[in-house]
Amino acid sequence: MSKLFTQSTIINVGLSSFADAVVQTGGQAEQVEWSPPAAGNRDVGLALARMIKNPTVEAATEQSYQRYLQAQPVLVGIGTAGKEIPGMGSRLLLHAGPPIEWPDMCGPVQGAIVGAVLYERWASSPEEARKLAASGSITFAPCHHHAAVGPMAGVISPSMPVWIVENSEGGNRAYSNMNEGLGKVLRFGANNKEVIDRLDWLAAVLGPTLQKTLRKLGPLEMKPLIAQALHMGDECHNRNAAASSLLFRRLVPAALQTDAPTEQLRSTLNFIAGNDHFFLNLSMATCKAMLDAAHGVKGSSLVTVMARNGVRFGIRISGTGDTWFQADALPVDGLYFPSYGPEDAAKDLGDSAITETAGIGGFAMAAAPAIVQFVGGTPADAVSNTMAMTNITVGRNNAFTLPALNFSGTPAGIDARKVLDTNIMPIINTGIAHKEAGVGQIGAGITRAPLDCFSAGIQALDASLR
Repeated sequence: MSKLFTQSTIINVGLSSFADAVVQTGGQAEQVEWSPPAAGNRDVGLALARMIKNPTVEAATEQSYQRYLQAQPVLVGIGTAGKEIPGMGSRLLLHAGPPIEWPDMCGPVQGAIVGAVLYERWASSPEEARKLAASGSITFAPCHHHAAVGPMAGVISPSMPVWIVENSEGGNRAYSNMNEGLGKVLRFGANNKEVIDRLDWLAAVLGPTLQKTLRKLGPLEMKPLIAQALHMGDECHNRNAAASSLLFRRLVPAALQTDAPTEQLRSTLNFIAGNDHFFLNLSMATCKAMLDAAHGVKGSSLVTVMARNGVRFGIRISGTGDTWFQADALPVDGLYFPSYGPEDAAKDLGDSAITETAGIGGFAMAAAPAIVQFVGGTPADAVSNTMAMTNITVGRNNAFTLPALNFSGTPAGIDARKVLDTNIMPIINTGIAHKEAGVGQIGAGITRAPLDCFSAGIQALDASLR
């Protein structure tokens, strides 16, 4: 036996102690990092085994993936949430992530709800707004229930202006609110007079001015713009400098042809020019339109939503309808601004993980090496993160190519089966909100989608097929 060990190289899968024993006898051993599928959960593993190479699931997943690839998201306009978003009632407030009620909301989401109530003039003070929110007279719902998305707290109220992105291939529409910029903003739970005044300006000036601009410009295809931004160093989640600039370049000539008052035009263009994150909300609506086109294919294991509310992380799978599969939201591992640390942070928050779900954001970090200065790590880590995601996706989206990877497409189409088979959790790069309302962003970093969401989803999908 000792000759066998010393004359061969042993490949060891499993407990490393077996490889250690070989090395101690003078042999050579290569340790393979491996763990059982579904983190060793027997019931989930059996459900997964029934779906791996299952012809029905394979065909359905490919069908939904092709719908995602074929989607053609086009910016068609700006409107008011209450008039444009389907099912948006007069006393409905939308929020990020899976469903949650007022008592369970984290600090930033409660703060944003209070701000939205003040903005709508349903209350005259924060104290009155909190009482109203707790009274049951306001309905809360996830943005995703209404074809919408919002960053961080994600709160959208009826009077807010929203982007309208239409999938010209399938006809479905998606919506997102306007990006407020940095500092004290509603999406981080701030709700003072400065925040409300800015929201009023967005509705009274920015929205109408851009509405006139888009009428002059006409429909704007979003995939080519995102593709160009990826070539310029964005990943279109936490880095949107190039995309915002490209959008600005398209908007300005059209804006100058409108009859918008000079002062409104000046303030609108100055606001956009000074906001590197302006494109984020539009990026999110674009990704939502593409993924909604892929949703609702019976038997498909394609993930069409990943979203967080600061308490729970939820996913939706194409083949299981509108059911949410949830787990506790994870903390974010990242870089903090001076004087802040992990003890100050809220848990993972926001609908912006729709970008990763669509194959950009964290999945396209190889395109944006400079992002590591914001979220941590090295440029090599950014490439490694992108490459790792190829193990859990259906394929590559050749509409979004990555110069650092010889212009190969971004890994896209998260397959819940592959997530469980490999135990590789989808990566998300994200901002970090303070756990208390209104403090704002305190850093940025990397987090993951919890494996338990995918375990529950695969079991539900398996049950639907039996």
